[in-house]
Amino acid sequence: MKQSFKPQLIRTLLVLSTFIGLEACQSAADNQTTASPAAQKRTVVTLDQRTVTVSRDYPARIEGKVNVDIRPQAEGYLEKIFIEEGAFVKAGQPLFKIADAPYQEQLHTAQANLGAAQAELKKASLEVEKFTELSQSKVTSNFQLKTATAAYETAKANVALQQAAVATARINLGFTLVKAPVSGYIGRIPKRLGNLVSKADADPMTTLSDISQVYAYFSMTEQDFLEMSRASDQSVTQRLSHLPEVQLILADGKPFEQKGKIQMVDGKFDTGTSSISVRAAFSNPRYLLRSGNTGRIVLPETRQNVILVPVQATTDIQDKIYVFRLTPDNHAERIAITVNGKSGDNYILSQGLKPGDRVIAKDANLVTEGEQVQP
Repeated sequence: MKQSFKPQLIRTLLVLSTFIGLEACQSAADNQTTASPAAQKRTVVTLDQRTVTVSRDYPARIEGKVNVDIRPQAEGYLEKIFIEEGAFVKAGQPLFKIADAPYQEQLHTAQANLGAAQAELKKASLEVEKFTELSQSKVTSNFQLKTATAAYETAKANVALQQAAVATARINLGFTLVKAPVSGYIGRIPKRLGNLVSKADADPMTTLSDISQVYAYFSMTEQDFLEMSRASDQSVTQRLSHLPEVQLILADGKPFEQKGKIQMVDGKFDTGTSSISVRAAFSNPRYLLRSGNTGRIVLPETRQNVILVPVQATTDIQDKIYVFRLTPDNHAERIAITVNGKSGDNYILSQGLKPGDRVIAKDANLVTEGEQVQP
């Protein structure tokens, strides 16, 4: 019995020691993993300075080169309408006809008064001739000649007055035919045949828009204006006038087929909005744009020696933007940065980093501060 018990005891002790050794190794391995986690593979970019062209977007409203309210200068009933709403008309083309019978009569009256005045002038001229001869023959005194001469001057002035009345009557008669002052497109026509029209009407007879060229008006913030002022020795107006052609993005998100040019910067800021008005001109050969269209002006600007940070390299926390910069021993440290615009898929850095810094280029929201990184 004693000989069989001893080998069994030895075997039990060996199994127990083996189990304790395995537990110790596993515990040591766990402690080592906790102490030194494996380095995470991350995409890393080294920052440098570049020259970039950035774009600023501004909401814009479109107006035709000429927008005219067609209003009557004569009062009367609308007799004819020569055009349709939305039609294209040329300068000088008839648009409306106002009943002109009263104005015809005014012209006839003025012409009759002119004839009577001319007859009085002829009579006064004969009186001057008569008293001139009598005065030279010493038959009458010079007083009668002077009286006849004064009557002649009065008759002459009356003729001029009646000539002006005839001209005015002709002008008023001409106002009964309303013509297009410029070439363009006709708007709505609220008046119909038989309606009474007058200069006192609140609404125009129609509107006429010359849209062969259109203007895009947009407002630049005071901050943008000041940044442009400080970025060059030129004035902002000079800089804007020498800018490359600007792009107009239409309401459907597509760019307009023609490029535009900055033409005007307002002379003062709007005190209500702290912005200044700017105008860009665009050629509109296919008449695609109309007054009232909206869009966005894309204004290019070249910046030199700027640092770009990929947008994917950033994370937003409580209205602040952070990136993860690598330390010399490849640990991730979170750094707050300040940006000043975008260029493509990159932020333009103004504060927080310097050339040569290494940052994790993407998936910043998956990075833990202090983690070991394998670039």
